[in-house]
Amino acid sequence: MRSALLAAALACAAAACAPDVRPDSYSVGNVGQVNRTVGGVIVSARPVSIDGSRGGGAMAGGAAGAVAGSQIGGSDAAGAVGAIGGLVVGAIAGAAIERGTSATTGIEYVVETTNGNLMTVVQGAEPSLAAGQRVLVLYGSPARVIADPRR
Repeated sequence: MRSALLAAALACAAAACAPDVRPDSYSVGNVGQVNRTVGGVIVSARPVSIDGSRGGGAMAGGAAGAVAGSQIGGSDAAGAVGAIGGLVVGAIAGAAIERGTSATTGIEYVVETTNGNLMTVVQGAEPSLAAGQRVLVLYGSPARVIADPRR
C-alpha cells in the first residue's frame, strides 16, 4: 500500500516538472519589470526537443524507494540494505519518469536584428513563427520572440 502511494506521489511530482516554454506565459517575478525589445526578421526556424529534467524526479524517486526498501526484511540490517537498494532503484526510476513527463518540443529561432546582429532563442512550438517574418525579441529571463504587431 505504501509503495503504491509513493509511486503515485512520484508520478505527480515528476509531472509538475514539465517546462513551461510558451512565449505568452510569465512568472509573478516578471510582472512590473522593464525589458529591452528589439525588432528583427526570422532567418530560420527549426523544431527542437526540450528536456525539462531538473533532477527532482531522481530525488523524489530515491526518497520513495528508500522508504519502500526499508520495509524489507525483519532486522535492522536487512532494512538498511533494503533502503539503500530502494534508494538506487527509486532514483533511476524517478529520473526516467521525469525525463518522460518533462520532455516537450519547441522551436529554435535565429533572428537577425535591425542592427544586423544574429541571436538565437528557443521557445515553445506555439504560436509558430516562420522564416522571413518580422518579429520582436523581448529580452529577459526567459527571452521571447513574438510577431511584430506594427507591420
